[in-house]
Amino acid sequence: MIGILVAIAISWLLLYLIEKKNILALGFLPISKRLKQFLIGFLITGILCVLAQLLEAYLKSSTWILNENMTVGTILKSFWWDVKSVLTEELIFRGALLYILIQKIGSKKSILISAIAFGIYHWFSYGVLGNVMAMILVFIGTGLMGYAWALAFLKTKSIMLPFGLHLGWNFIYNTIFSNGPLGELLLISKGGNELTDWMSLLNFVSGLVIVPILVLIYVKYFVKDDTESNLRGIKK
Repeated sequence: MIGILVAIAISWLLLYLIEKKNILALGFLPISKRLKQFLIGFLITGILCVLAQLLEAYLKSSTWILNENMTVGTILKSFWWDVKSVLTEELIFRGALLYILIQKIGSKKSILISAIAFGIYHWFSYGVLGNVMAMILVFIGTGLMGYAWALAFLKTKSIMLPFGLHLGWNFIYNTIFSNGPLGELLLISKGGNELTDWMSLLNFVSGLVIVPILVLIYVKYFVKDDTESNLRGIKK
């Protein structure tokens, strides 16, 4: 929680010093509109994550079983952990810095810089530094996703749609399917076989390449430009 507060404080300070704006420049209002954008984003990537996990189970011939030791409190704790980690990343990569970059150098370069930074960041968070093939795939996948989320920020003039898109994937992946650092949570994978090299590559590509492409298509062609929010100063 302290990390989020620090990120918000720094974001607010940067916006004020450089653009004479406050934190609301990141598009938290109006609440009803932003909540709708958040929920739509959460639903879209949540569904895509479920489909990716079902594909992995099919390729492995494994099944998902309910964790009998799971409690509502544990789920809520894990959800809050996902919220904190996702919001922190959003404030860093799709927050004040992206807003300021758009003002200074334009949207195209800013979105590309944000995407590249997001891809490089995941070399470290995924622990693939030194593994060239994994670095390439992670950079492409997370970079594409970062590009899509930065574009969502530009088009909606708000951090809320990228926040929803990000949290939808992370919550389903980490908490529902127990793939995150918190261990076994709601569903546990049971049985199955080790994937062959080609099957493993297919599974990897489906989650880290195909899903980001689908999200980018959604943002590019189905998310409308928020012309009303141009009053807040985000330039195309």
